[in-house]
Amino acid sequence: MAQKKLEVRSQVDLKGNETGVEVDDTSSDDAERIDEPFDPEDIDVVTRSMTVDLLLSRVQSNMIDLQPDFQRRWGIWDQRRKSRLIESLLLRIPLPVLYAAEDDNESWEIVDGIQRLSTIAKFINPELLGESEPLVLSEMEYLKDYNGKKFAQLSPRLKLRLRETELVIHLIRKGTPAEVKFNIFARINTGGVALSSQELRHAITPGPARNILEEWATKPTFLKATDNSVRSTRMDDRELVLRFLAFLDGGQRRYKSADIDGFLIAAMKRINGLTPREIRDAEKSFAGAMNAAFEIFEKNAFRKRFQSGASRMPINKALFESISVSLSEMNQEQIERLIKNKHSVQKDFIALCNDRGFEASISQGTGDIAKVNRRFDSIRKLFHEGANR
Repeated sequence: MAQKKLEVRSQVDLKGNETGVEVDDTSSDDAERIDEPFDPEDIDVVTRSMTVDLLLSRVQSNMIDLQPDFQRRWGIWDQRRKSRLIESLLLRIPLPVLYAAEDDNESWEIVDGIQRLSTIAKFINPELLGESEPLVLSEMEYLKDYNGKKFAQLSPRLKLRLRETELVIHLIRKGTPAEVKFNIFARINTGGVALSSQELRHAITPGPARNILEEWATKPTFLKATDNSVRSTRMDDRELVLRFLAFLDGGQRRYKSADIDGFLIAAMKRINGLTPREIRDAEKSFAGAMNAAFEIFEKNAFRKRFQSGASRMPINKALFESISVSLSEMNQEQIERLIKNKHSVQKDFIALCNDRGFEASISQGTGDIAKVNRRFDSIRKLFHEGANR
């Protein structure tokens, strides 16, 4: 048996809990190469200094969403960190810049800075967050006399200081291509509450695709095939659905640039343009693939297996896309034969995972074109041989 050399890690959420999906390594030795340089004329970023009052006014007018569904909930900061932020404002210590994306309606989606802006809203006007109780300051480092204070208990001078504090926002305008937005946000997305790749894709690609991915990720067929093991906190479940749709109907042929992020962004755009009938057909294919994957692999569907009886591994994104799409391409008679021969298919799959080349195609540099082709071709061969026994 080939020796497994690469460490398998599971994606974790902000609290350190595993999300049930293996960390996908899309890097390659040539990761720094720029295949398609951006046209500087396509990048439309403006920098604005806006008072807290004006920003909260935009929130009240629904021109800034403090709880977009691609963000984790605003309240993940503890009381100490929230209070220290307000203390910084009172001391006139500048805060880091905010980053926002402008949508087609000129509303802003805060991509970096949601915790800061939400904390300010919680202190000054909690009703903007749908809450009645304001933030009460505690564990202040310097202004200890203000511990236990609410905004209403500050002096008029300090209230005005907070309201007139200016925050700097880098706004990526709506005309900027989605691929460029993704690159910009990925470069600045380095904080302690950084968005995942799918959350970034979701943020910069509005449209029906958002709802489709969310809905399909809650389908009983998907939950059963993944054994309810994929957490939704980082949108890993939606990314799995997106990968299926991206590679469905010849997606493998469309994948030509070794840029998996750009490929998935393009897929979300394409989903936005699907007709109701096309969506229904794709959903039927998705449900069929999920059912087949469970019937063939049972609770080990979409997971690496190096030996029978070994501990179960997390869902592997590369396996999910190649297995689900390959199953969707087979007719009902072939699926039934695969299910009938599932024990031999499982055995052959274990042997395939122990093949060094295949294992590399689902573990490291998974965005490489040759590796994408390797895993799809190998899985298709596995299934066709299993169905023809």
